[in-house]
Amino acid sequence: MDRARLVLAGIVVWTVCGAAAIAAQTPAPPEGWVVLPVDEYRALRERAIPAAPLPPAPPVDATVTRVEYDLRVDSDSVGGRALLTIDVLREGWTRVQIPAGLMVRDARLDGQPVSLVEGPPAHVLLARAGRSVLTLDIVIPLASSAGTESITLPASPSPISRATLVLPKSGVDLSLTGGFIAEHAEAANESRWTTFGRPNQPMTLRWKRRVDDRRAEQPLRLRARVTEIVGLGEDTCLIAASVRVEVVQGLARDVMVALPAGLVVDEVNGATVGDWETIGGSLRVRLLEPVATEASFVVQGEARAAREGSIAVPLMRIPSAERETGGVAVDVVGAGEIGERQARGLEPADPMELGDLVANRESPSMIAFRLRPLAGTETRSLTVTVARYAPQAVLIANVEEARYRALMSEDGRLLIDARYAVRNNQRSFLKVTMPAGSTVWSAEVGGRAIRPGVAAANTVLLPLDKGHGGAEAPTFVVELVYVQRIEPWIDKPDLPALSRRAATRVVPR
Repeated sequence: MDRARLVLAGIVVWTVCGAAAIAAQTPAPPEGWVVLPVDEYRALRERAIPAAPLPPAPPVDATVTRVEYDLRVDSDSVGGRALLTIDVLREGWTRVQIPAGLMVRDARLDGQPVSLVEGPPAHVLLARAGRSVLTLDIVIPLASSAGTESITLPASPSPISRATLVLPKSGVDLSLTGGFIAEHAEAANESRWTTFGRPNQPMTLRWKRRVDDRRAEQPLRLRARVTEIVGLGEDTCLIAASVRVEVVQGLARDVMVALPAGLVVDEVNGATVGDWETIGGSLRVRLLEPVATEASFVVQGEARAAREGSIAVPLMRIPSAERETGGVAVDVVGAGEIGERQARGLEPADPMELGDLVANRESPSMIAFRLRPLAGTETRSLTVTVARYAPQAVLIANVEEARYRALMSEDGRLLIDARYAVRNNQRSFLKVTMPAGSTVWSAEVGGRAIRPGVAAANTVLLPLDKGHGGAEAPTFVVELVYVQRIEPWIDKPDLPALSRRAATRVVPR
């Protein structure tokens, strides 16, 4: 047993010593260089250290940010200078175009002389990025026609184009096309204007000697048109009036409007309105500039009114008007109707005749009157009697108005366009009994084309819109177009009999 252990230990020692001898005989790899092609090295380096992305290129190389003209009128020409603020967005040589049509005598870039490259178009070369100011000594030809002198500045892509024009005389009126006048100063022997133009549009300045206007010294004479719409609510009366004033003589600097008792003005809107104020029972509307032709504005206000019974309708007046025209429309807001009416200085009219202010508002309970051509101080009045209804007493469906248009041919065909104004709360269909032998061509409810249903012989059903619960249902239009065979048209048809044959019976269901 001991002998076997000794043999095994000897084998292990011999194995370990042999392995160490073999390891000692194997040489270690020497240090050295690895040679790679340049392309492979660059590829490996780019993969190990990716390069930062380049910034996006600007959409344009350079842009003209601002153009300023400083001009003075001589006897037969206009001279001065033009300052162009240029922003270059990239490095290297950049070409920048100057406004076409300028007659340049000298050019300087940031105070240093620079040469312009002749075109077309003429341009300047810039060598660095950043902002630069190009100063041009220019001459602009002066045009004259019928006592009016003018110059035209070329169009420029610059968002800001400013021009200062100096005339060696006073009493001159200047007009501008392609921009607006920002400032005007006048001395004893000199007039100065500052104007701004629009991008990519030429700017034309015209001036002539001012003609003395005697209109300001003449007494003011004007005519007025007042179109008013009055909404009678439960406890308030809402008023909107469109006022247009036509000046016949003199100049109008403000307009005085006589207000009815108890009316509170909420707002006055108009393109020529500068300011407004209420003085006692009058509204004074100041205009931005004296008006020699016409001016218009809209007045909105409210006043307290009775809920029902006899109500005096508030009317706005223009006391200074030699002739006052227009109209007034009265509407009942809520469940109610207008009964008796007493008018003085007014004539009954259709609401559609009073203009957009009234025509755009559809209401079956609206009544309208036209103002008789009277002076602004003449008496006008309108009194209406309003009857209110409880919401439970209002019909759940009603055809408030029916209109028919018929086209008859000689061979015995009758085409009828029927339009119904319907107010509905709960009904689902409108039942229409058609004349015998008629054929429906088309049907619309509230402007939407629909396909009618068939209930019985010569009867069709049209689906109806419903109003919101607890609120007054609005009116909408139901239109039905149908054709009917009739007897051929001779010389004198029996019109009453024809209308009876083409009649329809309409019942909400």
